[in-house]
Amino acid sequence: MESPPAQRKIIHVDMDAFYASVEQRDFPELRGKPVIVGGQPNSRGVVAACSYEARTFGIHSAMPSSRAARLCPNAIFVKARFDAYRECSQQLHQIFREYTDLIEPLSLDEAFLDVSDCEQCQGSATLIAKEIKQKVQERMNLVCSAGVSYNKFLAKIASDMDKPDGLYVIRPEQAEGFITTLPIRKFNGVGKVTEQKMHKHGIQTGGDLRQWTEADLNMTFGKSGGYYYRIARGIDERPVRSNRIRKSIGKENTFGTDLADLQEIQQKLEGIAEKIAELLQKREVLGKTLTLKVKYNDFTQITRAHSHKNYIQSAAEMIESIPALIEKTELGQRPCRLLGLSVSNLKNRKDLQDAVRKEGITGDLWGDAPNHQIEPTKKG
Repeated sequence: MESPPAQRKIIHVDMDAFYASVEQRDFPELRGKPVIVGGQPNSRGVVAACSYEARTFGIHSAMPSSRAARLCPNAIFVKARFDAYRECSQQLHQIFREYTDLIEPLSLDEAFLDVSDCEQCQGSATLIAKEIKQKVQERMNLVCSAGVSYNKFLAKIASDMDKPDGLYVIRPEQAEGFITTLPIRKFNGVGKVTEQKMHKHGIQTGGDLRQWTEADLNMTFGKSGGYYYRIARGIDERPVRSNRIRKSIGKENTFGTDLADLQEIQQKLEGIAEKIAELLQKREVLGKTLTLKVKYNDFTQITRAHSHKNYIQSAAEMIESIPALIEKTELGQRPCRLLGLSVSNLKNRKDLQDAVRKEGITGDLWGDAPNHQIEPTKKG
């Protein structure tokens, strides 16, 4: 195994059963009981989060609420209070900033921290993680788990090894042995489809993955092959980015009754497109790829994408692409319960404008159409 870069000290912090734990903290009558945050059992909603008491019944996030109720008839369903969760997230980041400014949030309840240059706790990432866990307990009355290692890949896996209230450390000299026995399903970036494909090729663990050459992985798994080759050897040089840019902006709706009429489906998607356009404007970003998400009434889910030559900056541009995306689905033939749209391949509007001024051209940046300008961002 290649010698891993040991100079970095990375911590991945993940709050345990975050939404449900906040509810149990704020409402003592919920403590020790199976709590489900999300849609009501008589609705078409899904589980957003659940307490560990509920998880013992096999309940997990994204499960239909109706099924969760059947698995645990005594479960208590509560509506999500995102304002409360965001406030907790802000408190969490205040604790992080006592140690480092290199914080990369992944969601409200988890983040990477680079504490390589932190002098507190004698510079020990393990002791820093222990202190963070203690402060989360004392100041927020919540519990988190932490993973410590020399890169993001291993730190994230480590944080999930001993939940809840875990602290797991993977030192550089331990990486090879750890990865060798790690089931491939636990590798970040390996989803169910890829896991099945790897199993068909005899790849069950990290040790199996390490037997493959990079060329063979590229040939079998495409552009992800290089990533699999490196992580099998404990190599992940991705920095912790404190100014992390979102990969996509999207919206989706779950409907009270199934939709089958194409005209109604088009109208619903147009409404979603208008909401996304507002978010693009608000966050001052543009994107090139529009993706349609469909969940049929049997819970089968698909996505269909279309990449534009020019950057998407209005609802009209999204709406123009919707019919072509619909044609790639069975909408109108099979009833659907959920529709969603997202824009990805995002770029900051200001960065693109600066590039245009610097290069003195527009065609290569905005697409094939010459002099395709960006509309000025509205203020006020």
